Amino acid sequence: MSIGHTLLGLLESGPRHGYDLKRAFDEKFGHDRPLHYGQVYSTMSRLLKNGLVEVDGIEAGGGPERKRYAITDAGVTDVEKWLATPEKPEEYLQSTLYTKVVLALLTHRDAGDVLDSQRSEHLRTMRILTDRKRQGDLADQLVCDHALFHLEADLRWLELTAARLDKLRSEVTK
Repeated sequence: MSIGHTLLGLLESGPRHGYDLKRAFDEKFGHDRPLHYGQVYSTMSRLLKNGLVEVDGIEAGGGPERKRYAITDAGVTDVEKWLATPEKPEEYLQSTLYTKVVLALLTHRDAGDVLDSQRSEHLRTMRILTDRKRQGDLADQLVCDHALFHLEADLRWLELTAARLDKLRSEVTK
């Protein structure tokens, strides 16, 4: 995820302080990985330097001065371009799991155990996500669905690989 573009998009609704941006980000997108304040302020500094935001006001308080940021026209254009650009699908052509299966075969270990262990971990994670999905709002449900669909694809791969282990063993141990 592009934190900069996300913060710019949040600024389109109106100027905000860094604290407010962090809170909005965490509420909408950071359920599992909230932003650190340092990330917000370093990102805002970079956006300011690049002309994508401007300081809309400075307030003195009990602590350091609080800057209120506003998105510029260039920032709006940047968000529009980012939203219109498709993300490159993750192909997983160099998967750690595949590497573990092949190494197990090469070292004469039981690759089936590797697959079984991974299958158990995937199923455990899917149960947690399914429970979270049941309790969550629509946004959380969609995030969980995305993760669940990827895990389901992984499970299909695990089953397919288990069915082909003998053939894979003969190919990788030639």
